[in-house]
Amino acid sequence: MTTEQVTQPWRDPALPVADRVEALLAEMTLEEKVAQLGSRWVGNDMGDSAQEDGYDPEEQHNVAPMQDVFAAGGSVPLEAAARHGLGHLTRVYGSVPLSPAEGAAELVRQQRVVMAGRLGIPALVHEECLTGFTAFGATVYPAALAWGATFDPDLIERMSAAIGRDMAALGVHQGLSPVLDVVRDYRWGRVEETIGEDPYLVSMVGSAYVRGLQSAGVIATLKHFAGYSASRGARNHGPVPMGRRELIDLILPPFETAVRIGGAGSVMNSYSDVDGVPAGADPWLLTEVLRDEWDFTGTVVSDYWAIPFLATMHGIAGGNADAGAQALAAGIDVELPDTIGYGAELVAKVRRGEVPEELVDRAARRLLTQKARLGLLDPGWTPEDSVLAAPVTDLNAPANQALAAELAERSIVLLDAGSALPITRPLRIAAIGPCADDARTFLGCYAFPNHVLPRYPQLGLGLDIPTALDGLRAEFGAGEITYARGCEVSGDDRGGFAEAVEAARGADLAVAFVGDLAGLFGKGTSGEGCDAEDLRLPGVQPELLAELLATGTPLVVVVVSGRPYALGDLDGRVAGLVQAFMPGQAGGHAIAGVLSGRIQPTGKLPVQIPRHPGGQPGTYLQPILGATHSGVSNLDPTPLYPFGFGGSYTTFAVDELRLSAESVPTDGEFAVTVRVRNTGERDGAEVVQLYLADPVAQVTRPVRQLSGFHRVELAAGAGADVTFRVHTDRTAFAGRDLRRVVEPGDLRVLVGTSAGDLPCAATVRLTGPVRPAGADRRLVTPVEVRPLES
Repeated sequence: MTTEQVTQPWRDPALPVADRVEALLAEMTLEEKVAQLGSRWVGNDMGDSAQEDGYDPEEQHNVAPMQDVFAAGGSVPLEAAARHGLGHLTRVYGSVPLSPAEGAAELVRQQRVVMAGRLGIPALVHEECLTGFTAFGATVYPAALAWGATFDPDLIERMSAAIGRDMAALGVHQGLSPVLDVVRDYRWGRVEETIGEDPYLVSMVGSAYVRGLQSAGVIATLKHFAGYSASRGARNHGPVPMGRRELIDLILPPFETAVRIGGAGSVMNSYSDVDGVPAGADPWLLTEVLRDEWDFTGTVVSDYWAIPFLATMHGIAGGNADAGAQALAAGIDVELPDTIGYGAELVAKVRRGEVPEELVDRAARRLLTQKARLGLLDPGWTPEDSVLAAPVTDLNAPANQALAAELAERSIVLLDAGSALPITRPLRIAAIGPCADDARTFLGCYAFPNHVLPRYPQLGLGLDIPTALDGLRAEFGAGEITYARGCEVSGDDRGGFAEAVEAARGADLAVAFVGDLAGLFGKGTSGEGCDAEDLRLPGVQPELLAELLATGTPLVVVVVSGRPYALGDLDGRVAGLVQAFMPGQAGGHAIAGVLSGRIQPTGKLPVQIPRHPGGQPGTYLQPILGATHSGVSNLDPTPLYPFGFGGSYTTFAVDELRLSAESVPTDGEFAVTVRVRNTGERDGAEVVQLYLADPVAQVTRPVRQLSGFHRVELAAGAGADVTFRVHTDRTAFAGRDLRRVVEPGDLRVLVGTSAGDLPCAATVRLTGPVRPAGADRRLVTPVEVRPLES
């Protein structure tokens, strides 16, 4: 540290952060300020080593959209990219297989290059972290859809805190998670990355993830803001034919909750356009809503190459410089993963007076504020110190493994115990199907083994991940288990059918593991760019199941998938049905434990299970004409299993609904209490769910909508009173003028164990005038649980 550095006011931790940032901005040249808005992905041009190790260059295994195009055309040496400084370093650990020590050494090297400039300002380091730290050998937790299936925000917060600690130990400052897109079409490939189809569930679980990650000092990044999940035809990056009311009521609430309640430090824009306006160039979304209404003070970062996409994919800009100017004006502060729109051409536009320098200052101020708060501007900060834990960091430590197992176990959904589950007596079991002996099927598309390691087949998965077959052999004894693959996840090869049928005929019970294999951009059946034409199980898996059913051997079906598939053809024909939404590295033993009954299933569906492979719309949040089979159409949208459903090996009763008041003003509050009892012979857990319905409103409203939930653990025979405290803000919706209001009138209160099982019902009358509900409204329904005295 030089004498000059000691006297630089922006390096004085005793000064307020805002004063330090303003002093630094005043010292910076225009080129240095613009440089803070850019990034560099050094790892993106490291493909040569993979090819030398046997990677087939004809196979594209990109880890970001059009990665090969932009890597070939836009790469510059880090020294040149950081000549005036740099805002972000992109995925130092997450692009190629590096040990913690190797990654730390590379991070230090890159930071030293960045800091060699005049002002010596380090870069923020960001990584993906959706199913765990996306790094070689790191714990792979269940996919986000499985988080939703737990209905357990506290558990997700513990998981993300563990992820954050691993990232922070290796010098990472920002994580590109959670995904807060609300599912609108199950065919979309990225359903596995979402938390579910209900905005309140996504809000609660997503905000918990934010709190956990940021408790470790890692900035959480909300994505994809907003509308991405509602593309026409479920096509990735497709246009979103959505009105603003649907956006306000169903898509934006999780982001608002994660900002206002979770305190999220960053937001990433969506690739899509909504009603013709790309999110990356929408000042209404990125500034008026996000900052002016929600008081967001963090940074908005672009999704990878979203800024040049404004020109190449959306056609609203005349080139990269124009795209950069539009994105900056709309409110994107930092361009990821490489500087294209925020480079020298943006500097030239500012100098010509075409872009106000105040916009550059605005964005740079936001990023530098984060750097100051993270200590990167402090005089004693060094990249070496930021990775001191690297040599001893075990990215799959025993505590991580235990947490991954707990989450996997709580996420598995028992759809139908049938005649065979739990398996409590010795049986000859035939394990069949493409998901039985392939651990990759348990992992999401952003898990390192599926995301990067396909380029390095000699490294395997980088982790010891037991398969479902391994789990069955450990659970029931290897001597009683036979195995036949039957077919692949995708493709039309039926060559393994005969062996599978023979195995089933020779067994007392057949267990078929079917579903998905996640990949990227068409290299899987689920994941980014892996959209589905319909909701049939991929490939010839439905035909395999049909042949297994024809054997007469009782058949249990376990669906291991990243989206819900239409299972109506199996209804009433199988001996058991289980859904596992990509349960991560501990999925094999968790599934086996549920099949045996060693693990009491407690998972609930965060998305419905359709009966038919078509029959859109699929999600439960529909008005009357979208949710009922009224005879106006021959298509029946009724699901096979409703949102929130999940079976158990014990039984529960929810009854004795009590209201604190039958009438409250439109600015009031009321309490809803029900009694939940474990009426079976085993300990278990039930998720008590509160739904509200607005029968008469100025616009069409969902038939019912989740407004509160709580997971209640009960011993056999025990009970508890569960009280939901509902403020009338929780009934607010966007009226005809698109302003959110609370209306007087009758409100239906429904409580039960799924959107299709609501035995408790009552009516509360809201009285008084129509009341505006602004950004200060209540976003959460508090829940209290009082165990009953035995």
